[in-house]
This record gives sequence, C-alpha cells and structure tokens, in this order.
Amino acid sequence: MSEQSTALRLAALWEKQSHGYALTPEAKTAAELRRLHALNGELLEVLKQMLEVWAEDPAYGATHADKARAAIARAEGKV
Repeated sequence: MSEQSTALRLAALWEKQSHGYALTPEAKTAAELRRLHALNGELLEVLKQMLEVWAEDPAYGATHADKARAAIARAEGKV
C-alpha cells in the first residue's frame, strides 16, 4: 500500500469540511490541491525525461542534472 501524499490527505480533509457542497471554500481548496498534485506529478515526469536527454549530452546536461535531481528529490520527499 503506497503512502498518500500530504496534498491528497489535506484535500480529503478539506473536502470533508465542505459537507458535500462543491462551491464552498473548503471544496474549492480541495479541488485546487488535487489539481496542483496532478500538475506536480506531470512536471516531475517531464523533468525525469529531461535527465535522460541531458545524459546523452554530458557537456550540456552536467550543468542542469544536479539541480534537476535535487528538485526531484525534494518533490518526492526524499530530502
């Protein structure tokens, strides 16, 4: 069983506070957290793909790879 992200856990709590009403600030907050969580996942995948591209051109990639790896680690909660 995978651990649920903080963003999704908070979204569920906010949604519960909305009592099923979609137009409440709580429901909107939950929806925004879920949207940002999904977007973050997409951006991480693109960044991981870029690491593969940069590996093919060490002269260019070396300047970006360390920063990209650090960003990925932070986003995945490994730091």
